[in-house]
Amino acid sequence: MKVFITGTAGFIGYHLTEKLLANGFEVLGIDNINDYYDVRLKYDRLAQSGIKKPEQGEIVESEKYGTYRFIRADIQDKSVIENLFKSEKIDVVINLAAQAGVRYSLENPQTYIDNNITGFLNILEGCRYHPVKHLIYASSSSVYGSNKTMPFKTSDTVDHPVSLYATSKKTNELMAHTYSHLFQIPTTGLRFFTVYGPWGRPDMALFLFTKAIIEGETIDVYNYGKMSRDFTYVDDIVDGIHSLIDHAPKNIKDDSDFLKGSETNAPFQLFNIGFGSPVKLLDFIREIEMNLGHEAKKNMMSIQPGDVPKTWADIIDLHKLTGFKPQTSIEKGIKNFVKWYLDYYDEDKK
Repeated sequence: MKVFITGTAGFIGYHLTEKLLANGFEVLGIDNINDYYDVRLKYDRLAQSGIKKPEQGEIVESEKYGTYRFIRADIQDKSVIENLFKSEKIDVVINLAAQAGVRYSLENPQTYIDNNITGFLNILEGCRYHPVKHLIYASSSSVYGSNKTMPFKTSDTVDHPVSLYATSKKTNELMAHTYSHLFQIPTTGLRFFTVYGPWGRPDMALFLFTKAIIEGETIDVYNYGKMSRDFTYVDDIVDGIHSLIDHAPKNIKDDSDFLKGSETNAPFQLFNIGFGSPVKLLDFIREIEMNLGHEAKKNMMSIQPGDVPKTWADIIDLHKLTGFKPQTSIEKGIKNFVKWYLDYYDEDKK
């Protein structure tokens, strides 16, 4: 089975690529390797999978895996995506490419429209004219916005996003449903909950806190520490995605008059994918401090625009369908990340 993964130089994309290759899949990857954060980290992830620095538009074969090819290109480029769908016999698409970050969207709104909406439209059009067995795409827990009812359920109304990033992800879900309804494309959206782990993004809290504590710098603690997140280890995330590949939704031959709320008869489904248990931010920080052997200098601040005080995923639906059950505790996950961080940046000193 050939899987087309977008964003394979990214955090989740890299880990998913490794998982699928180890399980016998053929992978075609794409990434534009933009400079939203340190591109060296992106190139180093690719190198772990046997991909040497690719030139723009070049398809490179992995030196490590005989079943992995990568192209450096942007999913915003309609002609590139059209040509890939025409020339490759793609079975499954997993769209992870996106402009990430809530706070970044406050200052750079256009990039979220270009990457997350226009880019996703190109993927949907590719699936429309070159049908695939399943399209899985990344949504986000941020779509729940100012919702107060916990835990978050996919049946909840998500009409009050508090960032443009969240809006772009909600838009992806609406676009996917439209294409599922009109063109019978089986689509599955995954609302990710605060993914962390080795090879993570430098703009995420775990990375920022670890770096600052090591360097003796002060960390910004928003909402005066009164925050909770459903932190989800990256290996659990990729296990969940892997388990869904063979669970494409089917068209339900039913009278739409009998559908209720968020139900649909299109081949469309949405799932939360998280650990299923929130962790207090100050407990999270204490776990980092314990692993580093240093106490953090904290700058207690008010909550930031676009942020929410708490996230908590209801993962019952995904468990019922696939048996998904996260395995990695926050203690083990942070320990693994800190070990990776120290090893990775120790190489810089050699």
